[in-house]
Amino acid sequence: MKGIGTTTTVLRDRNARLYLSGTLVSDFGTAALWLAAGVWVKTLTGSDALAALTSFALWVPVLAGPALGALADRLPRRPLLVAVGLVMAAVLPLLLLVDSARGVWLVFAVLLLYGAAGTVHDAAEAALVARTVDARLRGHFNGLRMTAAEAMKLVAPLAGAGLCARFGGGAVALLDAATFAVAALMFGLLRLPAAAEGPRLPGRREADGGRGRGGLAAGLRVLRDSPVLRPLVLAGSAVMLLAGLNGAAIYAVADRLLGRAPAYVGVLYAVQGAGSVAAGLAAGPLLRRLPERACAALGAALFALGAGARALPYDAAALCGSAAVGLGLPLVLTAALTAVQRETPDAVLGRTAATANTLLFAPNAVAIALGAGLAAVADVRIVLAGVAGAGLVVAGALARGTPRCGAGRPGREEPATEEKATA
Repeated sequence: MKGIGTTTTVLRDRNARLYLSGTLVSDFGTAALWLAAGVWVKTLTGSDALAALTSFALWVPVLAGPALGALADRLPRRPLLVAVGLVMAAVLPLLLLVDSARGVWLVFAVLLLYGAAGTVHDAAEAALVARTVDARLRGHFNGLRMTAAEAMKLVAPLAGAGLCARFGGGAVALLDAATFAVAALMFGLLRLPAAAEGPRLPGRREADGGRGRGGLAAGLRVLRDSPVLRPLVLAGSAVMLLAGLNGAAIYAVADRLLGRAPAYVGVLYAVQGAGSVAAGLAAGPLLRRLPERACAALGAALFALGAGARALPYDAAALCGSAAVGLGLPLVLTAALTAVQRETPDAVLGRTAATANTLLFAPNAVAIALGAGLAAVADVRIVLAGVAGAGLVVAGALARGTPRCGAGRPGREEPATEEKATA
C-alpha cells in the first residue's frame, strides 16, 4: 500500500485514532497527578522523604508485571481496559477525604492501586494493539503513542502543580478521574472483531503452560527463548539502568558543572521532552526502514552521546545532550515494544508485554536511587562519562547483531495467532 506507515495513515484508522485519543487524555491526567502527589504530600507532612515516596509507590507495582499482565491473557481485553478506567475514575475521588497528614496513608494506597491499574492497562493495550492495528502501522502507532505520552509530560505536571497549589490535591484527583472516564469511553467505542478481544472466560488454560505459577512465568520464557526479543529487552533494560544514573545526576550538572540554580533542571527536562516528542514522530519511519535492533542501537548511541555531552561544563553542550537523550530513549523502548507485539503468540502477549515492561523500567527506578548516592560522593563528570561509555557498548552490541537484510522489520509477517501458539 503506497504511503502506508505515515502518520496520516495511522490517524485515518478509526481504532488507532480512538486508542491515541484515549491514551492522550489519560496520559494528561497521569502526568498531572505524578507531580501533584509529591507536592501535596510535602505540603501536608513537610517531609521530603514521603514526597519522594509518591513516585516510588507508582513504580512498585511494575515489579508484579508478570502476575498483573496475566489478566490481559485471561479476560476480554477491551472490557478490561474499560473496567480499569472506570475503577480508577471511581477510586480517585476518595482522595477528597485527605485533608491532613493523618490521611496521607490513603494517598499512598490509591497510588499503589494506580500503579497496578497502569500495569494491567499497559499489558491489555499492548495485546489488543497487536491484534487490531495493521502490522505495517504498528511502529508508527507506537511512536505516536510515545509522542503523546511525552507531550503530556511537558505541560501536564505544571498544570497539576498549579491546580494543587490553588485548590489542593483533591482537585487534581478529580481531574484525573475525569480523564480516566473519558479514556474508558474511547476504549469502549473501539470496533473490534471477536477474535481480537482475547479469552472470554477467566482462568482459561492455554497450551503455553498456563497453570498456576508456571503460567505467570510464560512471558519470561517467551522473552528468554526468542532470539529477536531477548537482546532487545536486555539492551533496553541496560539503557534504562543507565538512564536512571543519568537522570539522578542532572541536579549536579546544573549546580556543579553549569553553576545554575536548581530551577535550570526544568529547562534541561523541557529540552529532553521536546527531543522525545520528535523521537516518537520519527520512530515509525525508522522502524519501516531499519530492523528493530538497528533502531535500538541508534537510540542507545544517541542516549550515550547525550549523557557524555552533559559532562561538559557548557550550557550548549548540556542542552544538546538533553535533546539527544530525549531522542534516544524512546527509540530503544519503541523498538522493543513493537518487536514484542509482533513476535509474541497472542495467548501469552499480556504476560509477555507486562514482563518486558518490568524488565525495562524496574532498573530505571533502582538506578535513580543508586545514582543519587553516587552523585553525593563521586565526580559527576566521571559518572556521566561511565554512563556514556556503557551506552556505546550496548549500542555496539546491538549493531553487531543487526541483520544485513530486511529481516526483523515490522510488517515482515502478521502477528502470531492463538492457533499458532497452541499448535
